[in-house]
Amino acid sequence: MIRRFLLPALLTAAIAGSAHAQSQWTLKAPLPVSIGEVMAMEAHGNLYVMSGLDNRPGVAAPAGYNWMYDAAQDKWVDKAKMPVPAHHIMTAMLDHKIYVFGGFVRPANVLSWQPTNRSWVYDPMADTWKELAPMPTPRGAGAAVEVGGKMYVIGGGRSNKPGDMGAPIPLGSTDQLVVGTVEEYDPATNTWRERTPMPTARNHYFAAAVDGKIYAIGGRIGSVFVTKSDTIDLVEAYDPATDRWALAGRAPTTRGDITGDVRNGLIYIAGGEFQDFQRKMTFWAVEVFNPKTGGWSELPHMLVARHGFGAAIVGSKLHAVAGGFQSDGMPGVDPTTASHEVIDLDGK
Repeated sequence: MIRRFLLPALLTAAIAGSAHAQSQWTLKAPLPVSIGEVMAMEAHGNLYVMSGLDNRPGVAAPAGYNWMYDAAQDKWVDKAKMPVPAHHIMTAMLDHKIYVFGGFVRPANVLSWQPTNRSWVYDPMADTWKELAPMPTPRGAGAAVEVGGKMYVIGGGRSNKPGDMGAPIPLGSTDQLVVGTVEEYDPATNTWRERTPMPTARNHYFAAAVDGKIYAIGGRIGSVFVTKSDTIDLVEAYDPATDRWALAGRAPTTRGDITGDVRNGLIYIAGGEFQDFQRKMTFWAVEVFNPKTGGWSELPHMLVARHGFGAAIVGSKLHAVAGGFQSDGMPGVDPTTASHEVIDLDGK
């Protein structure tokens, strides 16, 4: 008979041993600055990290950064900054170009997050930006995923002001709405159309496509601000071909402000944050979802627990860059980091 108190440890060991047990995280060159709420994407075999929120007390402004990581020299190279800086942007990749949708800007002289509907495409080879048709719904902190040459921008948060979805949202305000909105962008025609909403409205979650379906995992409900929100573990799947959603299970860990990437049909989910009246914390867990089986496994945890960071796979290596090492919302405290760590998914 196995004693009950041994079960969690045995189960954890079994899960961890089922995937990448020989791999370990290693530190690489940090970003030039400590920053959170960035996005990371791979293009032409290089890692790009962009956006950012300068969350120092009294600032709360988007940074608009754009860096490329030179792995051969282990250093970061400045690239053309975002034409209009925004934080909590939503990004997707097509033909080695990075598409950037929405996010939050800051109105002049007002401590607010203002949802934007402006959309852009960044060409890493030319190091240039081009503005696209705006999203129908201004919002940030959702997710964008490419399937079949089209972009699906899903969820996020916007203003709840009647007649003005893009109105500023004062920090900590409840005058906002978390949405399940799905809007499809066609790069060939530079046009948008509305699709079936996600059943569970959420923000600060991760979404990725495997075999033509989009999987929305975890995230924050109730508010875009962590101090006013809660988190979920639901996994919901969207089929663009049928425009239908379905429940696809639950994640092992309930957390928001997560990120990740996809490789070989597996979805990697990392980091995150959570708050309630007793706890205020970040996660360093890295969990791997197999949509074909519905099963989960684990990687070794990151060296730095973090949220609001960039994660992307380049070759066989998963990168985790920047973010906050403690959950936000403490007056006078900026817990951001420039830390950059890597794990080889092939165990090399």
